[in-house]
Amino acid sequence: MGLRFHAAILIDGVEDHRRWRSKSMESEKTRLDRLIGGSMTDRYSQWFREALDELPDCFLITDPSIPGHPIVFASRGFLGLTGYAEAEVLGRNGRMFQGPETDRRSVSEIREAIRGERTVQVELLNYRKDGRAYRVWFHLCPVFGREDGRVVHFLAVQVPISGKGRGAGREIGRGRRCSGGEERYGSCRRELFLEMIGELGGDRTFLGSDDKGPGSEESCEASVEDKERASVTVNNILSALIRYSELTGRWVSGKKCSDSVGIVPLGSSLTISLGRIKQSFVLTDPHLHDMPIVYVSEAFLSLTGYSRNEVLGRNCRFLSGPGTDVGTLCEIRENIRTEQASSVRILNYRKDGSSFWNLLHISPVRNARGKIAFYVGVQTDESAKTDAQGLSPEMRQLGTVGAVKVAVRSLSAGVGPSKSS
Repeated sequence: MGLRFHAAILIDGVEDHRRWRSKSMESEKTRLDRLIGGSMTDRYSQWFREALDELPDCFLITDPSIPGHPIVFASRGFLGLTGYAEAEVLGRNGRMFQGPETDRRSVSEIREAIRGERTVQVELLNYRKDGRAYRVWFHLCPVFGREDGRVVHFLAVQVPISGKGRGAGREIGRGRRCSGGEERYGSCRRELFLEMIGELGGDRTFLGSDDKGPGSEESCEASVEDKERASVTVNNILSALIRYSELTGRWVSGKKCSDSVGIVPLGSSLTISLGRIKQSFVLTDPHLHDMPIVYVSEAFLSLTGYSRNEVLGRNCRFLSGPGTDVGTLCEIRENIRTEQASSVRILNYRKDGSSFWNLLHISPVRNARGKIAFYVGVQTDESAKTDAQGLSPEMRQLGTVGAVKVAVRSLSAGVGPSKSS
């Protein structure tokens, strides 16, 4: 009798523990679901989803502040590419798209970029829901909250590699031949691989696997156009996030508020001289990472609608948008690489989202020693082809470039980046 009594108490205790554990797990899941659901809606206005859904690009947004660094937004383009439903992706870590051929070196670069809160661009092999592999140019960047400089999200853009590069047409592991960056693997094999990673205590960062298959040393190479398209897409999405965060008063930025501290300030004399030039122009520093803007004229701010703090420290690509021609961006990049002046007609976007045709002239600016200190970019709205004096855009641009060059050369002692001397 006593034995049965104690057994009954033990069984009741086990059942109580199971019920408590089940309730606790449900409570934790509800809490995580609430965090995931509110990650975007708490910071951006209610129209953000409609705006992002209109973009055809493939991208994810993740939240590093939530345990497991889960995906909190998946674009329609990404879901269409991978074959997953939104409910199958939200709340999961981005490593769910990895498989046996994913290159551990690329994953390691991504992991380190996340830890360092910086941008990274790598080639990456991912897997669709049906097990087919595909190669992408992966562009990851942090999104910072302006109130405290903390990373609030990571934006991960994936551009499927369009052409055949190195490794095209060869066998990769036991997969099918690489054609347009695609291989085929059984989904069971992929799931077994992911389970093995979990059992071995894989890193729980955004893309935490540290294994690669035997054939991942080579890949279908991303083209310049693929890389440029990824950069343009990142800027488009960042612009949308910034715009919709302003409506809630919880502003975000693609850079830390203190990033501009790393930019060598221009001397006061040079700043005063440049301030006398009435045309729209910016100066960029080719000796700093990503060639940031270090000076912006008042006319530029009036033309684009941005404030000075929103422009300084950023690359000029932030003016690009969905209608910007990638070929034109590549032409600009090549002319800068060869240190040549260039004039292009490019579709740019203002802060309010409106577009304008920009007659853009870019030229290197040398200091008194003949070394390139800056690049100047002069912008002219095509709809205002002539000014009150009847000067053509070309004449106004050349006049602006000349005035900037005179200011820099005459005041180059102690001005500009140290590397340019």
